[in-house]
Amino acid sequence: MEPVTRSTTGDVRRLIPRTDVLLRDPRLAEAARRLGAPVVKAAVQTAQRHARAGRLAPQDVADEAVALLPDSACGLRAVINATGVLLHTNLGRAPLSDAARRAVADAAGPTDVELDLDTGVRARRGRTALRALHDRVPAAGAVHVVNNGAAALVLAATALAAGKEIVVSRGEMVEIGDGFRLPDLLVSTGARLREVGTTNRTTVDDYAAAIGPHTGFVLKVHPSNFLITGFTRAADIAELAGLDVPVVVDIGSGLPAPHPALPDEPDAETQLRAGASLVTASGDKLLGGPQCGLLLGDEELVRALARHPLARALRVDKLTLAALEATLTGPPTPTATALTVDPAALRARADRLVASLSADGVDVRVVDSAATVGGGGAPGVTLPSVALSLPERFAVALRTGRVPVVGRLEAGRCLLDLRAVPPEDDERLGGAVRAAAKS
Repeated sequence: MEPVTRSTTGDVRRLIPRTDVLLRDPRLAEAARRLGAPVVKAAVQTAQRHARAGRLAPQDVADEAVALLPDSACGLRAVINATGVLLHTNLGRAPLSDAARRAVADAAGPTDVELDLDTGVRARRGRTALRALHDRVPAAGAVHVVNNGAAALVLAATALAAGKEIVVSRGEMVEIGDGFRLPDLLVSTGARLREVGTTNRTTVDDYAAAIGPHTGFVLKVHPSNFLITGFTRAADIAELAGLDVPVVVDIGSGLPAPHPALPDEPDAETQLRAGASLVTASGDKLLGGPQCGLLLGDEELVRALARHPLARALRVDKLTLAALEATLTGPPTPTATALTVDPAALRARADRLVASLSADGVDVRVVDSAATVGGGGAPGVTLPSVALSLPERFAVALRTGRVPVVGRLEAGRCLLDLRAVPPEDDERLGGAVRAAAKS
């Protein structure tokens, strides 16, 4: 509609509907029940300001308020991940499966998270989720869950090495992202670090020479976000297990068992069978579940960690436990599906999208692409993929659209990689591209 001015309409402020009148509009009243009255009132007031400024006709204020309403009461917006990074940290890493999402909804009300309904007495928190985790990694004597991967390592360091030494290779003193460095994390627990070996070579003899009466444990860290190649040497878990001190292995990306697509990625089952005392990992990476930290290993050791006072501060909520259990027992996760999808199937989807979009006049074509695991997993591994290639200007329009789509820029084009996009999102993706083309 053309802007409304006072010269043509007089003082339009007299015609703008009052807030209480607008809030009785059935659409806005229903939205208040769904989103909350403050959110709806803010949208109404914004629409009224637009009318006062002459940018909106008074009779359109209610429609404008409805259009301004968010999709949910949460400020987080659902995004289509077309970056080609399966576990994109800035996009929340692993998307939950439908089973996990339903489990979260079911657990949102009162649950038996710490109650045995048969006996009416207190029960172990998250017992069914912990049982499912143990079933997935049978080599573990016991398992425990905390709120993220770093917390799992902090709990182990605090319980086993506060006031003692942690022996770790210089080549594994990693930075885990956003400026957080492993040495700082470990020292914050009251432990001292005893660095051994060199950046590129550390042998079992280097560890053995450093072990003494003040050793809390040996730490083995998977350098999950970089590679060191060439003249290298690293002690394996079987060698370290013979040193007569606990061996803690941080595998990072949370692969529970070997995966054929990622033959060089360490997994919990293999590390434990090789002799690791404790394995720590993240749940929201290759496992494909919610953010949490996994501790798996020697039964006595894990039980002691679970009873440590710090464990209470690091425990997970019922929603995380529900999502974790459904991830472990349910159908393949979106991450698992994205890892194994056939590139030919991706190309068929891309061809259909391009045919439809080209018919609407969009400058788009199909190109080969290379996807990555991301999230600190499988460094150096690329996965053959297929992408839609659009003019560079689409990047911003797609990212800021009604349905946000995040792609990547490459050689002056905006690429929308389909490997991490589930097929059921193709229609929404196409609609977002059409909207961006018109912006």
